[in-house]
Amino acid sequence: MAADETSIKVSVAARDRLATLAAEHGTTIRGLVEDLAQGTPTRAEYAERAELARAELASALGTAPSPEAEAKARALLERLGGTQHAPQAAA
Repeated sequence: MAADETSIKVSVAARDRLATLAAEHGTTIRGLVEDLAQGTPTRAEYAERAELARAELASALGTAPSPEAEAKARALLERLGGTQHAPQAAA
C-alpha cells in the first residue's frame, strides 16, 4: 500500500453493494468512494456556498433574500431533489 493510501473496513454487504454500484458506473469501488468524497460538499462548504449565493443575490437585487424566501427556495429544491442531502445552512 502506498504512503498516501489507506483502507476502510465495511461489512461484506456494503462491499458487495459498492462493487455493484461501481460496476454500474463503469468504475471501481475506489473510484466510487473517491468521487463521493471529492464530490460531496461538507457542511462548511454548503454554508460557504449559501453565503456566496446570498451575496450574489444581494448584489443583483439590491437586497438579500429574507429567511422566509430562503426557506421557500430550500423547500422547492428539496421537492425537486436538488438538495436532499444538504443540511440547512445557518442564516
